[in-house]
Amino acid sequence: MGVKDYFFYSGYPGGKRLETAKELMKRRPTYVLEKAVRGMLPKNRLGREMFRHLHVYAGAEHPHGAQNPENLTF
Repeated sequence: MGVKDYFFYSGYPGGKRLETAKELMKRRPTYVLEKAVRGMLPKNRLGREMFRHLHVYAGAEHPHGAQNPENLTF
């Protein structure tokens, strides 16, 4: 096979959809990483809470500010 495939199912007969990782990265670039991280988390309340704190952004820009560290000399 060699190509990563993602399956989606709508619940209706014939509702199975198949999409490759390359196609999915074009359409929803953050989904691939989110799905990988979610698979590594525990499958309970703690894992759901941990996933809620994950923020993934497609580009280098994000709304969070830097901490502006200062150098200390001893």
